Order: sequence, then structure tokens, then C-alpha cells
Amino acid sequence: MKIFKILLVVLCGYHLNAQENLEGRVLAKEGNETIPLIGASIFWMNTTTGTVSDKEGKFSLPYLGPKEQLIISYIGFKSDTLTVKDNRLVIRFLEESTVGELDEVTLTQRRKAIQKSYLEAQNIINVNSAELLKAACCNLSESFETNPSIDVNFSDALTGTKQIRMLGLTSPYLLISEENIPMVRGASQAYGLSFTPGTWIESIQITKGTGSVVNGFESIAGQINTEIKKPFSDVPLFFNFFTSANGRQEANLQGNWKINNKWSSGLFVHGNQRTQEMDGNGDAFLDVPLAKQYNILNRWQYTDAEKGWVGFASIRLMEDDKQVGAVGFKPDQDRGKTSIWGSEITTNRLDASLKIGYVFPELSYRSFGFQSAFSHHNQDAFYGSRGYAIDHQSFYANLLYNSIIGNTKNKFKAGINFSYDRYLETVDAFYFNRGDRSLGGFFEYSYDSLENFSLVTGLRIDTHNRLGTFITPRVHLRYLPEENTIVRLSLGSGRKAANIFAENQTLFGTNRQINILESGGSIYGLNPEKAWNYGLSVRQIFNLFGRGGDLTADYYITNFVDQVVVDWEQEGQIAFYNLEGQSRANSFQLSLDYAPSDALSLRFAYKNYDVKTTYNSGFLQRPLQAQHRFFANLGWESERTSKQAQWRWDLTYHALGKQRLVSTQRDPAGSYAPAYGLWNSQLTRAFSATFELYAGIENLGDYKQLNPIIGAEDPFGATFDTAQVYAPIFGRMLYAGVRWNL
Repeated sequence: MKIFKILLVVLCGYHLNAQENLEGRVLAKEGNETIPLIGASIFWMNTTTGTVSDKEGKFSLPYLGPKEQLIISYIGFKSDTLTVKDNRLVIRFLEESTVGELDEVTLTQRRKAIQKSYLEAQNIINVNSAELLKAACCNLSESFETNPSIDVNFSDALTGTKQIRMLGLTSPYLLISEENIPMVRGASQAYGLSFTPGTWIESIQITKGTGSVVNGFESIAGQINTEIKKPFSDVPLFFNFFTSANGRQEANLQGNWKINNKWSSGLFVHGNQRTQEMDGNGDAFLDVPLAKQYNILNRWQYTDAEKGWVGFASIRLMEDDKQVGAVGFKPDQDRGKTSIWGSEITTNRLDASLKIGYVFPELSYRSFGFQSAFSHHNQDAFYGSRGYAIDHQSFYANLLYNSIIGNTKNKFKAGINFSYDRYLETVDAFYFNRGDRSLGGFFEYSYDSLENFSLVTGLRIDTHNRLGTFITPRVHLRYLPEENTIVRLSLGSGRKAANIFAENQTLFGTNRQINILESGGSIYGLNPEKAWNYGLSVRQIFNLFGRGGDLTADYYITNFVDQVVVDWEQEGQIAFYNLEGQSRANSFQLSLDYAPSDALSLRFAYKNYDVKTTYNSGFLQRPLQAQHRFFANLGWESERTSKQAQWRWDLTYHALGKQRLVSTQRDPAGSYAPAYGLWNSQLTRAFSATFELYAGIENLGDYKQLNPIIGAEDPFGATFDTAQVYAPIFGRMLYAGVRWNL
């Protein structure tokens, strides 16, 4: 509250003076860095009035009045056309062109919903908000159904929670951040992706392989960064309502206010519920949980481009409640009894963050930034007769400085960050009270020839009260043997403290006995995890029949030096112990993107995973990991009319190969789940630029796992197990919704 009071006091001291000229700045993002675009063309549509940006990206030209359209273009970047309603400072970020002909700008080019970086040394995939509208992505965990880089799986037969994987590894091995502040970690690993509503998301950046040292040492397989909509640039008012055949309703209301030329504020309100009991397979257990969630976010944005300052302050409150288990279970009267099996998971969470950035007005290549965040995550849950509670308080701070060495081809980033985590955790008879503290410094150097070669190399030194003092190196290289051929190489290491219970809550939906085979480590008696990741990516941009496309082949190797093995190979047991032997995750992906016409786009991908770990019972393929996966997406959209009316249609296909199953009374030793495929489709009718209706079908073929719960007839017996889920449980799901903005 003190932060907001300070912001309000400062706010009162600013006002906007009228100007005869329209002034602004043209910028671009290079990784996390903002750079000016020198020589960008800025002109009023259908006039000869225009100018070019200077060495700071700044421009000034006569203001022609409201409703006039301003065109901004720059070689190698997508042109931008905006309607200038009033004489305010214009700050515009242009996006890289992804077509092969980077020597010209095509004003009529349709923006791709998924864009692969041409200039970045890292293998980064940018997903914009248009891609999130192609599926029923009610939250972040459901935002990757049309993206071949991320695999989406159901985690268990109770909660209906979707789990994501990248490069064959589960989400704890990814650094999941919100505006480059670590977000889904610790206590929130199991359900945290469902705490960010899809309508709040502006864009998602997916980085394959180890990320930048700037973002920390925890990234092993990659990073997923989410950008939330900004009050300064988002629409003034947005409303979304969603309903589905599995009993889920959702509503979103978002409002933004531009208080003056520098200050903006946004308020996002989200609520969802599922109150209908469903048991389609007749096992007397709910196919999907009864649930409700309330989520409120307030953001403040300050921008002073002339003086170089920008700032964000945010606060979010969230309450989430899930009830799963047997049909007819009443938590208030049945908890602790053995007459009927049920579970309830209640989570309350507070998030607050402050970000401040400064760009030196006369030296735009020099800047510094400060980030800080606090979160309090409290979860109270029970699974039948097993209880689980965790209270996690976290603080994070990061100070970053950017500049150059000699010239703008040679840049560097340097800084320090600090994090603190306090865990209070109860599992059955286990009680853990743990504090983790980490202080680290980093330096990252980047070289860009501006033609065919770029390099980013960085080093971190961290001291952690449980992981010790260690060095984290990262290297990313980009080379163009030809203009339309991009080769990327990467290598680096990552470390993490395994939160074995929070990360594996799926296994609480069983009556397996928990065993921790301690090895003298400082985290649950276990050693921290460490891995090396090596990556090669080759991308070929091509033109076929006058249309652009690209073919990309990625191969990544992750080798674990230390790992906490989650072993449930023996029926009735869960064992956690440190790795003794090999553990690897090798991932190959071949993907093709092609647009035969302005209306039609095609996306295909084949993925092969070799993911094996040394268990006490041998060197085995990870359970519930398909070795082969195939993905296809077809998107069609009509040309917008003069009233901006449009039809959009998407069809997505996922094919999963067989998956190894652990031995249970249902699945004999050596069993594999059958291969299967899933179809999803959505049709959207935009009646104008501000109002549209959509409807869709998930799992069009109605494929489902018929007996997902083992021992459902005796839920308090030793063989009860809800964790071995390899396919959807609910089957075909219809949904519909409305979007409206002003």
C-alpha cells in the first residue's frame, strides 16, 4: 500500500502541455534490451508530410489532427500503422521481420501469431495474443495447445491439471517467469500455470536450452516468459465470457485508464467456477474437479520517454479452491473419514512487484533496471487420509546495468540479484522448515556483426546456503552461412533445489508409501540438481510459389550430473533419492511453417524424445513419456471487411506414440499405453474490431482413457492410484465464448 500511496503523490505533480508537433520515438527489443532504430521512416498516410528518426530513435513532425493514420517503417522490421487520436508522445516498438527478403518492407504482410527470431543468438519463439485466441486457453497452462515447442499432458486422474514439458523435461526444469521475474516455482509448481488467466497475457517468449545468465541459474531445459498486458497500450475496456460442456464458466473484466501522458493504471478481474459433478466413465469418481477461482490484478505504469524513465508496480490477490475425488464427497462432513474418498486443495496467493528502468537520454545504449518481487503462497490440501500443507514466502531483487564496449557491436550486461525463500511444509508425519538464500553476480557479453554472426556469452557466480558457491556458464552463438540459413549453437549449465513434494503432488493421489533415501544433502537430506544442456538449431527460410515459409531442425541434449530421482516403479512405494548413474533427455524436433495464401497457414512438427534415467531397477525410459509425437495445425482467416468483420478457423492435431507404464495391478511389468491422436478445432466470428463470438471442440474424436483410476473400488486400499494417466479422461468437450472490447 505504501508503494501505491507514493505513486499517487508523485502522480499529482505531472501534467501535459499541448504541442504543435507530434513527437515520439521508434524502438525495438533485442532480447531484454531496448535499442533505438536510426533512420526509421515516419509519415502521415496519403500525404507527403514525414520525417526520419535520429540516432536516439526520436522524431518530430507536424501534427495533422485526430483520426489521421501514421505509418512507421524500417528495413528488416514490420511496418506499423496507427491512428493518432490526440497529440500525445508516441512510443512505438517495431517487430523483426520473419520473411526471407529482409531488404524490403511489405506493408500488407499479415503478422504471424508465432514468430521465430531472426536476429537473436538464442533460440527464441515469440507467441503473441492472436495465437492464444486459437484455443480454449483459459489460463497459461492451456496456452500451448497450438504450439509445437511445448508438450501438454494431463497430470493425474483427479485434478484435470495440465502439465507442460519442453525438451522432454517437466516444468520444474524450466525457468517460468512473468516479465522476467521468476514466477512459477517452489510451492506453485503443480498448479501455478493455472493462476495466470489467458486474457491477461500480451505475449509469451519461449527460449529453448539454457537461457541468459541474467535470469538466474535455475534454467536447465529452457525459459518461458510471460508478458502481461500494459495499461499504457492495452484497450480501455475488455470483457470475456467462456462456458464449456464440462461445467466450467469463466468471466474476465479488464479496464485501463490513461491518467495523463505519463501515468496509466489497469485493473484485471478474473473468476471461474465448475459446479457440475461429472462421472462419464462410471467409476464413481469425478472426471473433472469442482472448482472456483478469484483473481484480481492492479497495475500502474509510468513512462517518461524524454527523460528516459519507465516503471511498473503491480499487486495481485488470488484464491483457488479445487474439490476432487468421489462423487458426492462433502469436505466439511467427510474429511478424515474412510467411508468416502475425497480431496480438497485450497490456495491463497499474494504477488507484488516493482520494476524501474532508466535509459540515458543522450546515450540510449546505456541503461539500468531494477526489479523486485514478493509472493506469499499458502496451500492447504488433503488427499483421502493424507494431508499436505505448504506455506512459501519469496522475495526477489535484481539490479541490471547495460552498456557497450567501444561500439554498439560489443555490448554487455552486468548486475547482481538476491533471492530468499521460506518454506513451511507438512506431509503426513514429515515436517520441514527451510530457508533458502542466494546472492549472485553476473556478466554477459554480446557481439553482433550486424550481418551474419552474433555471440552471447555469460557467467554467473552464486553463493547459496544449500547449494554452495558455484559458477554457471552460458554460451549462445548464431551464424548465417547464407542470408536465409540460420545456425544456432548453445551450451550451459543449470542448477536447482528440488522441492520434491510440491513438484510431485500428482503422487499424493495414491496410497503409496513415501520414502526419502537420504544421502546427507541439505534439502530433504538430498543433494541439489545439476545438468548441462547442449543445443543445435538450423533454420532454413524459403519461398515456395511466391510464399514464405521456414523449415527448422532442433536437437538438444540434457545430461544430469546430479538429480533427485522420483521412483514409483515399485507398486505401493514412492522413493526419492539421488542419482547414481546416467540420466539424460535428448530431444529432436523438425518443424515446418508455410502459408500457401494470405488466408491459410500450415504448421507441422515431428518430435523424438530419448529420455532415460537410472532407477534402482535399471536404466529405463521415463514413464508416461511418449518417444514420438506429431503435431499439425491449419489456420484459416478471411479478409476483414470495411467494418472489420472476419471469420477465423483453426484445426489442430496431436499424435502421441506409446508411453511406458510403471508396473501396477492394472498394468503388468513391461506395459505400454497405446498410441493415440487428438483433434481440436475452433471457429471465431468477428463482427467488428471490438466484438466477436467463438466456439470450439477439444478432443473431437472423443478419445479417452477408460479406466484411469487403479483400485477405484477400494480407494483406501494399498493399490489405489490416480497418477498413471496417459490420455484425456473427460472425452469430447464443447465450449463457446464472447469477447468484447472498447
